[in-house]
Amino acid sequence: MLPESFVNRMKEMLGEEYEAFSEALKEERHQALRVNPLKAEPEDFARTGPFSLTPVPWAKTGFYYDKAQQPGKHPLHEAGVYYIQEPSAMAPAQFLQARPGERVLDLCAAPGGKSTQIAAQMKGGGLLVCNEIHPARAKILSENIERMGIRNAVVTNETPERLAERFSGFFDRILVDAPCSGEGMFRKNEEACGEWSLENVEMCAERQDTILDSAQQMLRSGGLLVYSTCTFSPQENEGSINRFLDRFPDFTLVNVDMPEGFAAGRPDWVPGGREELVRTMRLWPHKIRGEGHFLAVLKKEGSVSETERMPVRRDGIKGLSVKEYADYLEFEKQYLTIRQEGIFIAFGDQLYLAPQGMPPLKGLKVLRPGLHLGTRKKNRFEPSHALALALKPEEVRFSCDLLSDSREIYGYLNGETFREDVGVYREEGGKGWHLITADGYSIGWGKLAGGIMKNHYPKGLRKNRSC
Repeated sequence: MLPESFVNRMKEMLGEEYEAFSEALKEERHQALRVNPLKAEPEDFARTGPFSLTPVPWAKTGFYYDKAQQPGKHPLHEAGVYYIQEPSAMAPAQFLQARPGERVLDLCAAPGGKSTQIAAQMKGGGLLVCNEIHPARAKILSENIERMGIRNAVVTNETPERLAERFSGFFDRILVDAPCSGEGMFRKNEEACGEWSLENVEMCAERQDTILDSAQQMLRSGGLLVYSTCTFSPQENEGSINRFLDRFPDFTLVNVDMPEGFAAGRPDWVPGGREELVRTMRLWPHKIRGEGHFLAVLKKEGSVSETERMPVRRDGIKGLSVKEYADYLEFEKQYLTIRQEGIFIAFGDQLYLAPQGMPPLKGLKVLRPGLHLGTRKKNRFEPSHALALALKPEEVRFSCDLLSDSREIYGYLNGETFREDVGVYREEGGKGWHLITADGYSIGWGKLAGGIMKNHYPKGLRKNRSC
């Protein structure tokens, strides 16, 4: 049952449209996934992959699927070939339009759908900082960054205010997918409906103002800020943007081409609403195949050349000497066909490759300071699961491919070993570390010895799976 106060407000907002809106909320929600271009060509995967997919109009890599297909239980999900994501939630990152080589911040990033979408746009180049204030959700965010094979992301667990103190004027683009009252998720999540109240709407609006204040401080002159919510509340949508523009007149709303089915924002729904709020966008469940969403694209006044961008201070990012990661270099020489580029850093016995241009992180809560390469052990190096997921078969010397619908791949994901005569090998006769792939997509490590492929799929990820 929808809250009475919510119903009354929506009837006042929508008028004759309310009935269509109400009926849409009774329908089954739409299921979608986003193909990971770091792993697969989206159109090819849609055409030849294991699912029947149809495009999400506003997301280049997004596709609807039939929920009976259950892609979340398929091995290619564990390989990071796609991310299951609500279709409307794909819109904000699409409008951020991040590019390789830029500095990008996803300020409220968990569980990671938008961060992984941004990373795909950046194609492994530049610096992506993914932040989440809640520790448990930040851990899930970090796990999804790993699963999708992202090399250039730093995951932090900080408040926006703490980040703003450190990174004033630093980022080229910032996404603020703000915590909200969640009205747009009522069809998807019944708990959101039960937790709703007018008081919570007010509290969320105040929190959004605070978050946006920090975000604007971290954006460089001429930079782009995308604000989004999954609510219908004008106070949290057009109202948040109206108040923001009152506080920061050096920002303007960008006039973008709206995809078919998107609706313009409504200045008349907020007190003193400026006319340019029509440049914001609303996604309504009775107009598109997706849940409720709102987004606005804002640009900060001014511009800077590449040489004028805020310089990266090197203090606090002391990389390791070559001698300190010699064991990794030996592993790389023996088993990889590429050289890793970046700053080698260590957290205890764990070796990471930090992205070029990473700012000093000392004093911040950091869950993932870049690509986790592996563990430095006595006289040897053990590669990480993150490294396996970031590599492609052509980037390793030895690999073993299993069919994604085979008993062997499900056995591997359950932690089982398998015989050497199972699978297709990139190079016959290789001993030691092999990249295990499913239909050619990296999924983990195995170590071949004595005719048996020993399983190195992480114990924490193993489940009782079956074909």
